[in-house]
Amino acid sequence: MKLAVVGAGSTYTPELVSGLSRVDVDELWLHDIDRERLEVVGGLAARMLDRAGYRGVLEPTGDLDAAVEGADFVLIQIRVGGQEARLRDETVPLACGCIGQETTGAGGFAKAMRTVPVVLEIAERVRTLAAPDAWIVDFTNPVGIVTRALLDDGYRAVGLCNVASGFQRSFARRLGVEPERIVVDQVGLNHLTWVRAARLDGRDVLPELLAEHGDELADELELPPALLDELGAVPSYYLRYFYAHDEVLAEQLDGRPRAARVAEIEAELLDLYRDPGLNEKPALLEQRGGAFYSEAAVGLVSSLLNGDGAVHEVDVRNGGTLAGLADDDVVEVPARVGRDGIEPLEQAPLAPELLGLVQHVAAYERLTAQAAVTGDLELARKALLTHPLIGQYDVTNELLERLLARVQA
Repeated sequence: MKLAVVGAGSTYTPELVSGLSRVDVDELWLHDIDRERLEVVGGLAARMLDRAGYRGVLEPTGDLDAAVEGADFVLIQIRVGGQEARLRDETVPLACGCIGQETTGAGGFAKAMRTVPVVLEIAERVRTLAAPDAWIVDFTNPVGIVTRALLDDGYRAVGLCNVASGFQRSFARRLGVEPERIVVDQVGLNHLTWVRAARLDGRDVLPELLAEHGDELADELELPPALLDELGAVPSYYLRYFYAHDEVLAEQLDGRPRAARVAEIEAELLDLYRDPGLNEKPALLEQRGGAFYSEAAVGLVSSLLNGDGAVHEVDVRNGGTLAGLADDDVVEVPARVGRDGIEPLEQAPLAPELLGLVQHVAAYERLTAQAAVTGDLELARKALLTHPLIGQYDVTNELLERLLARVQA
């Protein structure tokens, strides 16, 4: 089995490599356009695999065609424009009075506009050169929009996020059990989800978690405990941009962009990775974000390869899973995964207070995916106008001018 990682110069890659013992990979190809980063990250990957007794082929390369040729799985984890572009995504919207965040709102829009065309170019090479039934696993943000663009273009693709893995570990720690015993029933759109159930050996323990640990969970999310009680669910931490909009905006206007700290962490990580004595992922990697990505990615690949029927949190076509959304919307839900594909678990309808927000953002994602593919400025303006974090015509015009100037620069 050949697995190719596109964007392997990412500091996330050791997360992925650390979990490869769960999958029988004969060839692991690491691709990146940044040769220096690829050399550093690839060196650490080689040492980690040596330590784990890996006997397959490890091949770092700058040649995309060679990386994906004959591949059974292609994981895409690119960042178009690097951390400099992320910093612009987080700061340009602030000048227009909007929250700056790299995956949602105006910043997420800018990222989608420059990222979708590049991912589709990569996917075209996969279609031409990879194995006929190859899977594209997308970890590139904004995952929902990128996955939608891939599916719209007919690719065998699935989106992946690590938020559910984080909740799984958080819940397990509080209950004093192994994470593998908990299935997190998290539903919605990518970065717009709520945990409505947490099943420990098949029994829903979310009411117990909210009753005994609700204050702690709310504190971690920086949201009022009463909100979790009223929702009867645990929102993703990305919901804070909606539920505490003014507070977040004030913090961003007065504070330091997250992108600046991430850039520092990346520089520190790359320095660590250069150490020839390092042969395991460093603890600092958990501060980068994307913690436990390896568990999500490797677990998903393992289920697709071995057909174990395990449940994974993935981004897929709705297909009637969540009532009130179009069948071709891309939703993030738990799904049973096997050799024959991915089957979302049946879901109860979303409560009105959840559904309304999801419908707004689903419409925004549809428009943004179309705008990113076509370059249509009217669609782009409608997308910004539709997003709940923007929604004012004069603001959309100003944002469009500022953001697209950056995208095209």
